[in-house]
Amino acid sequence: MSEPYSRIAAIREFDTLPLAKIKDMDGLSVLRAMMNGDLPPPPIGRTLGFILVEADEGRAVFKGMPSFDYMNPLGTVHGGWASTLLDSALGCAVHTTTKPGEAYTTVEFKVNLVRPIMPDTGEVTCEGVIVHRGNRIATSEATLKDAKGKLLAHGSETCIIFPMKTG
Repeated sequence: MSEPYSRIAAIREFDTLPLAKIKDMDGLSVLRAMMNGDLPPPPIGRTLGFILVEADEGRAVFKGMPSFDYMNPLGTVHGGWASTLLDSALGCAVHTTTKPGEAYTTVEFKVNLVRPIMPDTGEVTCEGVIVHRGNRIATSEATLKDAKGKLLAHGSETCIIFPMKTG
């Protein structure tokens, strides 16, 4: 089992973020706290076998492992799995730019699936980067590649930024 997945197996608590605790943190600090275990990673990562492995200003990288559990009836990994991984990297790239007290959500999301993903594809890497960050709107792009660097899918996203509500 590779390092990101042994980390998933070792994590005992997956949960949503405690908004009252993170309201005074910038987004990059929140993501780094998730990676080092001070904040819980989201349950979707456990369910779909992917985890955040890098976060820098304007950039987020996830590793994922496609499996038999994510297959569609025709024997390939369902496009929704790749889309969820892309959405996570795209959104977290935006998250790295949020200031204390800011939240965001996806407004629009576009995915291109350019190669089939199979359960034996092995580990994939999904990197999201900021294209534009304004006061209310942010856009990002992401790629999903196999271990050899071959492009499997790519996408773009628009997010709206707004004040975080903690109560």
